Order: sequence, then structure tokens, then C-alpha cells
Amino acid sequence: MQCRDLLPSTAYPDRAMIDWIKPLRAALATEGRAVLVTVAATRGSAPREAGARMIVTPGRNHGTIGGGHLEFESIRIARDALVKANVGAWLARFPLAARLGQCCGGVATVLFQTFDAGTDAVLGVIARRVEAGETLALATAVAPSSLPRLAGSDTELPPAVAAAANDVLGESRGPVLVEDAGTTWFVERAARNDFRVAVFGNGHVGRALIQVLGALPCAVAWIDEREHDFPARVPDNVEVVATDVPDAEVRAAGPEGMFLVMTHNHALDFELMAAIARRADFAYAGMIGSAAKRAQMERQLARQGIDAATVARLVCPIGIAGIAGREPGAIAVAVAAELLQQRERVVAARHRTQAPRAESKR
Repeated sequence: MQCRDLLPSTAYPDRAMIDWIKPLRAALATEGRAVLVTVAATRGSAPREAGARMIVTPGRNHGTIGGGHLEFESIRIARDALVKANVGAWLARFPLAARLGQCCGGVATVLFQTFDAGTDAVLGVIARRVEAGETLALATAVAPSSLPRLAGSDTELPPAVAAAANDVLGESRGPVLVEDAGTTWFVERAARNDFRVAVFGNGHVGRALIQVLGALPCAVAWIDEREHDFPARVPDNVEVVATDVPDAEVRAAGPEGMFLVMTHNHALDFELMAAIARRADFAYAGMIGSAAKRAQMERQLARQGIDAATVARLVCPIGIAGIAGREPGAIAVAVAAELLQQRERVVAARHRTQAPRAESKR
């Protein structure tokens, strides 16, 4: 486990944001009860940033808050709460060196929230609004029988909590803990995961890549026309799309998406890259292949009138430099690393543009 001196929770919350509602609802559907474990705040060196999450049920765990003693002790506390049928939300403060013997030396404050099948209606409302594209502020009182509440004009919250909710939305801040009249509140932003990857092709490299992406905080659409070639099980963050018109998935994707083209058909590869290039608002677009295949793609796109600047942004061959292995697993790791590098650039650029707006409000 790696410990890092983390930025304050107000910086780069995009990196911590994961799709936690869907796996939590799935856990409740299969096991009936679960504890959502969240890093609510950090000070100094810590394994994960505020917003990192893990779901603990009687039979399994989903996600991670950094591993090591912090995670082990948090799982123990969560399982103990499940046995005792505790309800509501509570905080635990972990001085990582003094309490857990970890070399990090910082402090992590962890929020525990219990859920059962009866709370799925609340989660369902949040999930539907987030999937519809809304960005929401959620406020949870650290108290017995407490559930996340939607902040808004129709929700009565203490003034300090409502103000924090506005800040979380207005400045895209990370989660914060707020004290009001003796009660602590956890206030956070809930939004559709915008680290979205479309993978075209379910061949050997596609299958290996899907397994690697399954360990990353992204939402993946895995697209191919060969419906019966998909494996029976895929990672929780992967949606299988069997379609005879894969280019329609390019047109349906949201802005700043990432596209990987690795089908069984070179002509289809070029057709998909042309469709991606025409929309021009992609964060990353890569095609498996050689320098010769790239040259052929460039000639075809030029004949279709696609401008040279857009073509220059298309990646082929794909994968970070320095990895020579051509095994599907090696290619998958190299490509996933390239996606993560580009994701860091996108997040950093977004916050550079947000910083002047935040300063102007002060």
C-alpha cells in the first residue's frame, strides 16, 4: 500500500468520485444489508483521498479505502455493526501511526453508513437523477437512523450545511465535514461518472483490457456485434453492448469520452475512428495497430475531409512507450496506463479553468 501526502479534499475531487450507488444497490439486492465505508477527511499522509469508498456486506467487500490496517480495521468495524444490527451513520478517527502502526503518519476520518433493503427507495431516487445527468449535493447527518438527503430548495437543512452543499456544487469541491448545532454532517457531490470509456471489440486484447479497466474508477461500455462472444461475467463497472451498428454508440456517447477501437475488422476500425473524429469532442481516441495502419487511417480520413489537427489527436499505435510485450495482457496494461495519463491531463485542465472562476467569487 502506498501512502501519500494528499491534497486537501477540495482539490481534484474527480479522481475520488466512483460509482458507489449502483454496487451498493446490487449488494443490498443480494445480501439485504451493507455498510458504506467512506474516507470523509484526511490530514497529512494517508493511503487514499477523501471520497474513497468501500462497501462491506456479511459475505464480501467491494472497492477499497487503501488496504493495510486502516482497511482491515474498517472492515472489522463494519462487520461488527452488521452483526449488532446498528443503524445510521457514525465517524471513526484513525491516527494512522499511533492507532494502526502505519508508516503514513497522517490522520484519516472514516464515515460508516448502514443500509438495508428498505433504504433502496432513497438510493433509487438519487441513482435515477444522477444517471439522467444531474449533479447533486448530498448531506448525511452523523446520527442514528440517518440517510443521505438531497440538498435543494425542497429540502430543509441547517444553514451551514446548505451553504456547504452550495459550495460543493458551485466549486466542484470534494466532500466536507460540517459542524452545526452539535451535529456533524457529511456533505458531498454526486454526479455521473465522467471517466467513461467505450471499448469496441471483444477479441483477446479487448477481453484483457476489460479486466484491467474493471479495477479502475471508470464506467465502461464494451461494444461488439458478436453477441455470443462476450464472457458470461464482466466487472461491475462494465456494460456489454451487443449491436450491429457500433457507430451509433459513438454518436450516443457524451462529451469528453474515451474511445478504444480494436475490432476484428480493419475496415470497421477505420469507420469507427472516422465517426469519432467527426464529433471532435473526445478526450482520447485510440486504435490498435501499427504505424502502417495509422498511415492508412490518415489517408482515409484526409479523403473524407477531416482536418489534420483532429487527425493528429488520434492515437495509433496505442499504449504508453517502453512496454515492448505484445501479449494481450501487456497491451492492456500499457493502454490502461495511457488512459490514466490522459485522465490526469483532463482533470488538471478542468481545474485550471475552474480556479479563476472560484477566485472571482471571493
